[in-house]
Amino acid sequence: MYYTLQQARKVILISHKNPDGDTLGSVTALMHLLETINIPHIGFCVTPIEDKFLYLPYVDKITNDPKIWQDTNIDVVITCDGGDLDYLGIRTHIEGMKQTHTLLNIDHHQTNKKFGDINLVVPTAASTTEIIYGIFEANTLLIEQHVATSLLTGLITDTDNFTNGATTASSLAIASKLIHLGGNIALIQDRFIHDKTLDVLKVWGTVLGRLVKDEELDLVYTYLTLNDLKQCDVAEAETDGLANFLNNLGEGKAEMILKQIDTHTFKGSFRTTNDNVNVAKWALSMGGGGHKKASGFSVEAKTPEDAIKQILNNIREIEQI
Repeated sequence: MYYTLQQARKVILISHKNPDGDTLGSVTALMHLLETINIPHIGFCVTPIEDKFLYLPYVDKITNDPKIWQDTNIDVVITCDGGDLDYLGIRTHIEGMKQTHTLLNIDHHQTNKKFGDINLVVPTAASTTEIIYGIFEANTLLIEQHVATSLLTGLITDTDNFTNGATTASSLAIASKLIHLGGNIALIQDRFIHDKTLDVLKVWGTVLGRLVKDEELDLVYTYLTLNDLKQCDVAEAETDGLANFLNNLGEGKAEMILKQIDTHTFKGSFRTTNDNVNVAKWALSMGGGGHKKASGFSVEAKTPEDAIKQILNNIREIEQI
């Protein structure tokens, strides 16, 4: 893979839609690598990047301007932390490329569709930045302080500060090395762990007050509406920690939170700490994906009640209940 980068004319690095710390940490770390070997590059994300990520190096070189795809010098496309081209939001751009190019797919989700010419997919990794760390290490590349912060961002956000099922001995060991190299753990935790406002916690209270348990499926679930967000003047992205927070429940074999995205679309997240439950299988059946213990999907429905009914019936069919 490193040889492919060294031979590139120009590289475009892709973060998935509504980017999180893992996809952006991966992209910015690779931008530094390309900078050091003097390979022209640019980042692309189909949706805007939240201000809380502006501390990451090179993030100002990530654009959502589709005109950059007209550059025929681009001969390597790298996707970071995306299971398929639709989730990344670049299918039409890839299919529209007339020049010969190499598509490099780097990801850690077990439901990844292996769409690349080169697929560096490691489902046992806690984050995509853990894989990127391995690239630096395998090629004896120097990890500078700001790159360590990028890589550490992905590890901390995807493991929910090393509290969810993705946390492994390897992820903890790598995090320790990155902190030793100058990764700013305090900054990352301030941005993603200690960042809740009073209004955000009010929304959390509303959502937690709706918790219901389906006894037959042993599934605990709740939902968030656009009206909930409007009443408290809170952005949907500020509720991202809710799904992982539900892992603290001491009952139910799995948890689900459903968030309304628009009038007819709901985004769902499954979480579990149960080794005998595979929530990725549930999400995959609804066009989503992820990990055995953490996955996501979306459904079309008019109301949250309709969406929940559709999802629960789908799980019953899969589990033959």
